[in-house]
Amino acid sequence: MTNYNLEEIINGCISQKREYQEKLYALFSRKLFAVCYNYSKDYAEAEDTLHEGFMKIFQNISKYSYTGSFEGWMRKIVVNTALEKYRGRKNMYVVDDLKYAEDISYDEIISNISANDLMEIINELTPQYKIVFNLYAIEGYSHKEIGEMLDISENTSKSNLSRARYILKNKVEKYFSIKKVEIEN
Repeated sequence: MTNYNLEEIINGCISQKREYQEKLYALFSRKLFAVCYNYSKDYAEAEDTLHEGFMKIFQNISKYSYTGSFEGWMRKIVVNTALEKYRGRKNMYVVDDLKYAEDISYDEIISNISANDLMEIINELTPQYKIVFNLYAIEGYSHKEIGEMLDISENTSKSNLSRARYILKNKVEKYFSIKKVEIEN
């Protein structure tokens, strides 16, 4: 297949032409897989979410208005697809003690740690904490938006984020103490 610009690929997908769908998948599947993995318990679930997300993208591509980022439009579909897996399956619980939020900054959590190691630590979070953390810290949604997306209160979103940050901080501290021992030996 020769090189096409993005608008030609989108139009080809609107016409349901397989070669254009394959080209779109080839262009964006790696980036969108990373998004799926952020919301999945494992690699297989992330693959399933990616495929479901692309099916929705292909079904709804004619609704794309050519305003704003096409990649952002697709990313939103993929995130919503991942969230659908958790709605109704997992409950979000309010953490009563919000003191964690005052003590922790994201800089403390992510400084001096590789992206891969950080992703491994984030993947150890429970699903409810992981989802809220990813939506807030990675996707940039507000607590109000997260609450609406997950059918929880804004305060539940805040408390789940607070608890996730606290857990991440402790895991990062543990990670560094293990790394320090390895280096000293």
